[in-house]
Amino acid sequence: MIEVQDLRKRYGHLEAIKGITFSSNVDVLTIVGRNGAGKTTLMRILSTQLAPTSGHAKVNGYDVVKEARKVRDIVCSIPQEAKPAGMASPFEHVVMYLTARGMTFKEAGESARRSLKEVGLWEFKDKPCDELSGGMKRKVFVAMALASEAEVVFLDEPTTGLDPLSRMEVWSIVKNLKAQVVLTTHYMEEAGELSKEIVLMHQGRVIVSGTASSLLKPLEGKVRVEGYEEGFKVGRSKIAYLDKERARDLVGDGYVIKPISLDDLFVLYGLQEN
Repeated sequence: MIEVQDLRKRYGHLEAIKGITFSSNVDVLTIVGRNGAGKTTLMRILSTQLAPTSGHAKVNGYDVVKEARKVRDIVCSIPQEAKPAGMASPFEHVVMYLTARGMTFKEAGESARRSLKEVGLWEFKDKPCDELSGGMKRKVFVAMALASEAEVVFLDEPTTGLDPLSRMEVWSIVKNLKAQVVLTTHYMEEAGELSKEIVLMHQGRVIVSGTASSLLKPLEGKVRVEGYEEGFKVGRSKIAYLDKERARDLVGDGYVIKPISLDDLFVLYGLQEN
């Protein structure tokens, strides 16, 4: 259970989190938003890596400030900027992480073997991480999260740098984690594939939250028409949302017509740059 009440975080004159409130008890919660929305700041607060300026947040009933040690005992956090130590192998990374969490070397070795096999890294288990591709390095951290057996797993952009097939493999792993997962992503397809609930942030505020279908309900029965004379300005073009019947009349007139996707949330809720 994630509970956030009037949470704020200020860096000098910059307020990165502006009094957000929400709660969620779903298996997979995804936080989306443009760069600078406050997603990573929120993840760092929830995982006790960063203290809020004011407000409250709880993870499975534990206050992230007053009961930070208890929170750390039940969570696993893989930050966006995490990089493996070059000479250490994937197996060594997972084992070191698990022993630091309190497992014996025997338990850690067994868990490392299972998780590395599941993420497709077992054949590279003894290879120095600085010889791995960027996508494989990211998978090392996914293996660490998988092996942690934490109650809540925080994943900040877990599939950045992965090819499409590897991304789908990670999706499968996330779906089968025996933990509540809180993740951020810039891939809206990923949010739709994994999420039971989506929180949309913008400039430090929560704009809206809900299931993918509920968030897109205002666009039900419509399609996106790019290049239409009247609509929302996105860069140098315009986007309109028209009923399918009306859009059929535009076929062949040079417009680009696409089905609705979660990408349209940014336009629907006015988060595009003008």
